[in-house]
Amino acid sequence: MNEPIVKRYKGNPILTKEDIPYKVETVHNAAVVKYEGKYIMLFRSHLDTGRCILGLADSDDGFNFAARPAPFMTPSSDGVFGEYEAYGVEDPRITFLEDAYYITYSAYSKHGVRIGLAKTTDFQSVERVALITQADYRNTVLFPEKINGRYVRLDRPHSDISPWAVWVTFSEDLKYWGDSRVIMKPVTYHWDEMKIGPGAPPIRTDKGWLSIYHGVYPTMDSSVYRLGVALHKLDAPEEIIAVGDRWILTPEDPWELTGYVHNVVFSCAAVPEPDGTVKIYWGGADTVMCAGTAVIDELVDFCLESPRDPMG
Repeated sequence: MNEPIVKRYKGNPILTKEDIPYKVETVHNAAVVKYEGKYIMLFRSHLDTGRCILGLADSDDGFNFAARPAPFMTPSSDGVFGEYEAYGVEDPRITFLEDAYYITYSAYSKHGVRIGLAKTTDFQSVERVALITQADYRNTVLFPEKINGRYVRLDRPHSDISPWAVWVTFSEDLKYWGDSRVIMKPVTYHWDEMKIGPGAPPIRTDKGWLSIYHGVYPTMDSSVYRLGVALHKLDAPEEIIAVGDRWILTPEDPWELTGYVHNVVFSCAAVPEPDGTVKIYWGGADTVMCAGTAVIDELVDFCLESPRDPMG
């Protein structure tokens, strides 16, 4: 019997609402990074208003997390951020870049959803930098270094002409972005045929940038969220070398099959380790946080051995 490419942590789920010292209804879709030898998790939680905030949890081993006593980011009440975050902040990603930890997050308001950019150097305080997209954008991840002198991001705008595809965009200063192009689309009658979106910030490998993404398939019962992998050129991330034809993770455990939104595994974080493995984190059914491990080289080979057409 073949071993799964992503091995689930036996202690899943690793964080639930019962672990949080203030009242929340869910704990999911978290960013995770290493900071000063420890793991920091920035997790999304629904409140009983239905709106979302971001909390923090700490871990020595990347699996056993303890939540801090108060939320880390709640919707701003000031200026332009107050207007565009009024309905909540969601689905963070964290990228270490030029001596700071940059957080991209979904800002919800009556105007739709757009992406905010914030930064921290100590995970004690946070500074909002800019709103870096218009509506309707979600799932923005920053590459961890400049490429050809520019910052690079992947994201997922939505339009009726090109629904739920992955785009790449560039910037000179992290605030103003452009030179956008679509680089990856869903495939008809495939596990990701309904929509796709970037997951964790890309990981540099010898063969390219490894990107974990989510794909959605509609069924008669509901939509199923799964994870897949793609490989981008190191010096030209707008060029995709290969996209794995099969998923790497699908909902299987009870807390992934049933919850706030059932049949969901949704990743915002992957932490590469010195031994060549990667810890992958995902929200289960928009309700709990889960984790697993994989070998980075095996994920790269998975892309290359049986690729699909990036543009569908």
